Amino acid sequence: MSAFAATALVLSLAAAQPAAAFGFGKAKPAAPATAAPAQPQAAARPPARQKASAQDRKMAERLDPLARAAFWAREVETDASDPEAGVALSQALRAMAKYEDAIEAAQRVLVAHPNNADALLEVARAQIGRGQGFYAIDPARQAQALAPRDWRAPSLLGVAYEQAERPEEALAAHRQALALAPDNPAALCNLALFYAGHGDTAQAETLLRTAAAKPDASMAVRQNLALVLGLQGRLDEAEKIARQDLPPDVVANNIAYLRSATGPAGQTRSWEGLRSGQ
Repeated sequence: MSAFAATALVLSLAAAQPAAAFGFGKAKPAAPATAAPAQPQAAARPPARQKASAQDRKMAERLDPLARAAFWAREVETDASDPEAGVALSQALRAMAKYEDAIEAAQRVLVAHPNNADALLEVARAQIGRGQGFYAIDPARQAQALAPRDWRAPSLLGVAYEQAERPEEALAAHRQALALAPDNPAALCNLALFYAGHGDTAQAETLLRTAAAKPDASMAVRQNLALVLGLQGRLDEAEKIARQDLPPDVVANNIAYLRSATGPAGQTRSWEGLRSGQ
């Protein structure tokens, strides 16, 4: 939604390789005409690059998307068949809104590991990120078949079906995800946003408050709660929650947008109207 500012960093991962240096011996006196020409020495091979340690990979999770992308790109260059590196690179690229590159990175994993559920989920997430949920349905279904007890696949399917304008299937998928992970804040949040998108902000608020109360709730959960409260005209509550995670200037911008969307009687335009700017 245009109400909330987002900054997308663009990274070119093409790294120039240093030119190989070939060493030659010292010049020798001219040989007789019948002598064989001198042969250059073989080029010295650089030592093989080693994968990062498990500890270094764990620490890479704390980096910003730009640095994570650079880290995992080096790991993929070291071992192109490493599924963990390929999936992590896809995640970092998606976080920078480089959706095409993220899809390509995940698909390279699937060439060598066609049953890698995490890579399939990354393809689905990147397709959803670029607004092409229809193309996320098939990889999400494949991931669900591989891991039927994993809530992530049906939750992604719910969002994909929404983008494909298939609301009945979307609601069923969201409910399935929540049945698999009833305490998961992300599953609760996705179902809440489905309700908000269909005009039921009260039900959305209930679910989001439950999600926000979980100890592992993310900033996105709280900001979505602030958004839903704002859509109901409860701007003071929305602002208080928004200030938990966002700097003052961003909060002011968000609240100003929501205030402009609120009519004189404290009623907001429809969710779809807000999304389209009408």
